[in-house]
Amino acid sequence: MTGKFYGIGVGPGDPGLITLKAQEILSRVDILCVPKSSMEKDSLAMSVVRAVTDREHNLLELEFPMSKDREVLEQSWQNAGKQVAEKLTAGQDVAFITIGDPSLYSTFGYLLRFLKAECPQATVEIVPGVSSITACPAALQEPLVEGDEKLAVIPAAYSLDDLKTVIDGFDTVVLMKVNRRLPELMRFLKQYDNLQTFFVSRCGYPDQLATAEPETVLEQKLHYMSLLIVKKNKSQ
Repeated sequence: MTGKFYGIGVGPGDPGLITLKAQEILSRVDILCVPKSSMEKDSLAMSVVRAVTDREHNLLELEFPMSKDREVLEQSWQNAGKQVAEKLTAGQDVAFITIGDPSLYSTFGYLLRFLKAECPQATVEIVPGVSSITACPAALQEPLVEGDEKLAVIPAAYSLDDLKTVIDGFDTVVLMKVNRRLPELMRFLKQYDNLQTFFVSRCGYPDQLATAEPETVLEQKLHYMSLLIVKKNKSQ
């Protein structure tokens, strides 16, 4: 009998934000897929799991390089898919853990595509998690959108020309993983006089930083788990 494959979002970092369903599955599944950008780095998702369950899991560390080379990425996804498929065909249940939500800018989606080709008979269940897109506004105590306002979410790989178009067309824009581009972005946003900007880094962790004055952190070394929220000021 083929095992079951779970994609589990563990939230933005605060163990208190993991869902009851995710905790229940993690307390009984044997094998955890732990995504890493390199084998030397600790997994942020795993630190959340350790905080909510004392089960000793068998870890399957999957390396996903931080590369823009499509061929390199495709090969890493395929290798990971084959490793997971071996466990499933052996009848073992496997859970892939990811910070945030599995359906939002997660490596899980790429792995799932390759896994379906390698092991189409496997049953899949996706458990959503709290995303930084909603956790960060909560930390700021600032509504993301209200009424008929429009929301846009943009990943790190965006051009400033695209950003101008998006800001012009939406009431709130969430810019993901802005740590390396924050000074450039703040310079760009100075052309507008009707915007509020909010910066959050490592949401839910003890060293969380949340501020309505992003310009005050421009000289700091910022973690890649950072985002910028840009809102049009309705009072102007």
